[in-house]
Amino acid sequence: MKSVAGRACRAEALCALSLTPEGENANPKNAALIRYIGEGIEGLARHSSNCSFFITQAYEGDVMAQFSASGSSALPQYQEQTEGHDPSLPAGYSDRLYNEDLAPLKNQTWGAYNIFAFWMSDVHSVGGYVFAGSLFALGLTSWQVLVSLLIGIGLVNLLCNMIAKPSQVAGVPYPVACRATFGVLGANIPAVIRGLIAVAWYGIQTYLASSALVIVVLKFVPSLMPYADVHKYGFVGLSAIGWAGFMLLWVLQAVVFWRGMEMIKKFIDFAGPAVYVVMFILAGYMVWRAGIKNIGLNLGGVKYHGMEVIPVMITAVSLVVSYFSGPMLNFGDFSRYGKSFRSVKRGNFWGLPVNFLAFSLVTVITTAATLPVFGQLITDPVETVGRIDHPSAVILGALTFTIATIGINIVANFVSPAFDFSNVAPKLISWRMGGMMAAVASIFITPWNLFNNPAVIHYTLDILGSFIGPLYGVLILDFYLVKRGKLSVDDLYTTSETGKYWYTKGVNRRAVMALVPAAVLATLCVMVPSLEGAANFSWFIGAGLGAVFYYLLAGRKRAV
Repeated sequence: MKSVAGRACRAEALCALSLTPEGENANPKNAALIRYIGEGIEGLARHSSNCSFFITQAYEGDVMAQFSASGSSALPQYQEQTEGHDPSLPAGYSDRLYNEDLAPLKNQTWGAYNIFAFWMSDVHSVGGYVFAGSLFALGLTSWQVLVSLLIGIGLVNLLCNMIAKPSQVAGVPYPVACRATFGVLGANIPAVIRGLIAVAWYGIQTYLASSALVIVVLKFVPSLMPYADVHKYGFVGLSAIGWAGFMLLWVLQAVVFWRGMEMIKKFIDFAGPAVYVVMFILAGYMVWRAGIKNIGLNLGGVKYHGMEVIPVMITAVSLVVSYFSGPMLNFGDFSRYGKSFRSVKRGNFWGLPVNFLAFSLVTVITTAATLPVFGQLITDPVETVGRIDHPSAVILGALTFTIATIGINIVANFVSPAFDFSNVAPKLISWRMGGMMAAVASIFITPWNLFNNPAVIHYTLDILGSFIGPLYGVLILDFYLVKRGKLSVDDLYTTSETGKYWYTKGVNRRAVMALVPAAVLATLCVMVPSLEGAANFSWFIGAGLGAVFYYLLAGRKRAV
């Protein structure tokens, strides 16, 4: 069918074969014939690296078998399939790399609205509220903040589209997509880094949400106040009622997660719009109380004029990108469910530029109204709700922001480590087990102590966070410039040395060599006081250096 050793030849055979899952042992006569064919293919392979031998439609009675071998790499795959191969695995796949949760999706069902709802859940939180308000307190005019916000979120939109494509096209989660760049085993490096960051923030977000819940409970049941005293009723730094609130939120999130991605999709489809409804009601109420003429959008006053505003605006742009850097890196965990890349892009557009702009405006209006209503500027939405005199409004607001925090925690900090830790040992750790490992670990790190100690956060999460930019830079440059936007899905799951992503013992050393120095330099920007001016740009510095270093090491070695 193809040339072999410079001569055109055609080999076509009809043979009586009967194979069982146990392989050759079912029929000694067939076993001999199979060995004969194998020796023939192996002989051809020795003479030509571009041989092809094809045997089709072999019959014995009603039994049919079909074999194909293309190139010398076909023989090891065939041997793996017949010699002790797990019948539950696709042919050639390794149980060191594959389970049902990490497998390529056959049915991708998420439309643009589901992606839009994902971003609503990610943005609509107490942290998102405070962050959006802080942008309007940088000393810029409101229109300068809006311009910076639009540029920043526009960049996030573009970067999310770029990182989404490989996972959407192949239907694989973030850690599996990383195998193409870091190697099928080396991908555990970016997976574990992202997983550890998610574990820490999962615990912190759960603690913050439970604290808001506890504040509301104490307002209505003041008799429980003694149990909020950590010195009398405390354990490892958290009061008894604090533990009750934390574990309640912990269990609620675990229940949603345990029901699987379909339940998570339904939850975020509901949570995002629900939070918006309450946010608009709260903003309307606060404007009515304050009077629209008494509301200004410049929360901290205008401090910069002329050319002085340029570096501040650039800083604001960088802060927006940095804020989304975590979920942006592992966005492939969700884009893999997209029906099409077009649906993912549409969902990103509505969920990022449109949604973030609307949420920011509602936030700053509500925050600005607290000054004339309460006599002080309040940036915490839970405290704002707590100041309202109507008990029903307080309960509704507290529940809303609790739901919002659960939403962001699940999409940003629960799903990610579930895939990441499952990727480390797919045979032993399922997606659910990986998520629960992260949830349990979030208790043992005592996130309340972590959150209340800025130095600890600075020396742990900031260092881990310095890897996010370099990881993104290496992944994007490899997929678009080195591999020209192409992935071999089957090679993502094989430990065969002939696999495209085996590299050297399963690790792409060039990717690791590019990642480490870029991350070190990004970390120095955060940790060294004399480089404090570069700290707000550490993501861009890390991503740029990671891409440059990887291009110098591997850019000229194009994928075949």
